[in-house]
Amino acid sequence: MDLYSAPAVRDAALAAMDSGVDHLVLDLTAVPFMDSSGLGVIVACLKRLREMGGDLAVVSPPTSPPTKLLSLTGLDHAIATRATLDEALAATR
Repeated sequence: MDLYSAPAVRDAALAAMDSGVDHLVLDLTAVPFMDSSGLGVIVACLKRLREMGGDLAVVSPPTSPPTKLLSLTGLDHAIATRATLDEALAATR
């Protein structure tokens, strides 16, 4: 998720939130690279969801680039990060 792909992720997330979704799971398992643009989308989604009384979870394997970036920035403490989609969905129930 980079400068070119992050806007599409942001737009999809915003559309979901505009339709009333207040708990969102971003599945980043197939994301081989993430830069600050991707991180910015995640933080913006987290902020908006929490303002709505909701929350955000990220699905990303432990050694993947998104997980490493979230850990490096300390956001792994603020954002629930799960290794699999099944784990993320089970935690939201």
